[in-house]
Amino acid sequence: MEYIPAKSIITRTKDSAWFGIDYNMNIYRGCSHGCIYCDSRSDCYHNEQFDKIKVKSDALTIIRNDLRRKVKKGVVGTGAMSDPYNPIEREMKLSRNALELINAYGFGASIATKSPLVTRDADILRDIKAHSPVLVKITITTSDDSLSKLIEPNAAPSSQRFEAVKALSSEGLFTGILLMPVLPFIEDNLENITSLIRMAKENGARFIYPAFGMTMRQGQREYYYQALDKHFPGLKEKYIRRYGSRYTCSSPNAKALWSVFASQCDSQGILYKMQDIIRSYKMGYGSSQLSLIPDEVE
Repeated sequence: MEYIPAKSIITRTKDSAWFGIDYNMNIYRGCSHGCIYCDSRSDCYHNEQFDKIKVKSDALTIIRNDLRRKVKKGVVGTGAMSDPYNPIEREMKLSRNALELINAYGFGASIATKSPLVTRDADILRDIKAHSPVLVKITITTSDDSLSKLIEPNAAPSSQRFEAVKALSSEGLFTGILLMPVLPFIEDNLENITSLIRMAKENGARFIYPAFGMTMRQGQREYYYQALDKHFPGLKEKYIRRYGSRYTCSSPNAKALWSVFASQCDSQGILYKMQDIIRSYKMGYGSSQLSLIPDEVE
């Protein structure tokens, strides 16, 4: 296990537009899920050996001190740069212990993960929910387990992630799905989207937040194209022709997919707009903890 130094772990967000998160927390650096599309592989993050998980030294002491110094309570988000429930978390329990500190100091929690291991900490999340907002976002981009193992080879298959959504929702925790990225020419079809919505509803998801496309930049792009050559021969050339060196790579089907997606979510009572998700999971916790953004332009 490699430890790396850190002066601070809980940092203030520039704004709380992203799921109403006030603070970011990353205990680990790197990720072992091996997702072929991961933006955190990009050269701009200067994270060599990305697939090797590193741990921030004295993480819990730093987190405790960070929380003690915060004047304003708020929601602490984790999972932006490294999955807080990487396999080593099962033994190290740093994310669990950090949630215990978040609970003790009266903060809320927002988690983004691909791992069913998050269900282990439902007891602490319920305790936090008693005084502050709690949001759990589980990334699922395909309803097909065989496809999920190709694009997210070391993560739990989609079926197990749906089961985690069901387990957390049954505990009364506000849980939903991050449908992002939706990979162009691979996942951006009506069959995948409608199937995922159906399974989300069956498993108690309160929301689905989508991005019909992906992002690519230096470092990440090369890794992704190598994976396309391995698993989807000939597709790399299609990406190059359509996107070139663009950072934002929207699905050519984005408009049609959004129309069907929104209609089906409305009919199923599933939230999908950011302001609605924030409003719903923070409902009842007081105006000081509500961080809303203007209505989105579709």
